[in-house]
Amino acid sequence: MNWSENAWQAVNGIYNSILKMPFIEELSDGSLPMKTFQFYMLQDSYYLEHFGRALALTGAKAHDVEDALAYLQFAENALVVEQALHESYFKDFGVSDKGIIQPACHHYTHFLRSTAALEPVEVAMAATLPCFWIYKNVGEYIYTHHQAAGNPFQNWIETYAGEEFTVSVERAIDLCNKAALQTTPQIRRRMTEAFITASRLEYQFWDAAYNLKRWEL
Repeated sequence: MNWSENAWQAVNGIYNSILKMPFIEELSDGSLPMKTFQFYMLQDSYYLEHFGRALALTGAKAHDVEDALAYLQFAENALVVEQALHESYFKDFGVSDKGIIQPACHHYTHFLRSTAALEPVEVAMAATLPCFWIYKNVGEYIYTHHQAAGNPFQNWIETYAGEEFTVSVERAIDLCNKAALQTTPQIRRRMTEAFITASRLEYQFWDAAYNLKRWEL
């Protein structure tokens, strides 16, 4: 197996736990409380901004120009989506106040940014991969299993079926496999550790949205 196959095998339990989360089930059938979805959307907006910055930093550290260009394109896409949230979905779902970044999002984005800044570029690439890969697979699951009739989140769910995002995910996986192949066994282990940590943070992000987890003070 290549690096990505081994890495996915290591987080398969986390991924299956995400699929069983109330947030995913209720988004699929349209019963998710609107305040819960609004909380998620606001935190996702913050997340995408910082995710884009982490991707840009990863691109700046890439060894090959082609890899650098790919990660800078990923970064641009993340920031464009963040802007689209403001211009479209915030209005559609009655959000006017963005509020502040909450603990789960804060933890996840700071993990990504500190990894991009302080770790080898291969580890930074692996840390950003779960957001691509898990989000794509969860999105496809939701799109396949959702109840369309009367679902207030139908337009949001339809964004999961985008071919362009699938291409980006496959490109990110390929880049990580190439990086793993060209680096040392020690760095490969750190790549897998970062991939697992980010996958856990994916779970925590959805859990925090469903339970409206905010700063206690």
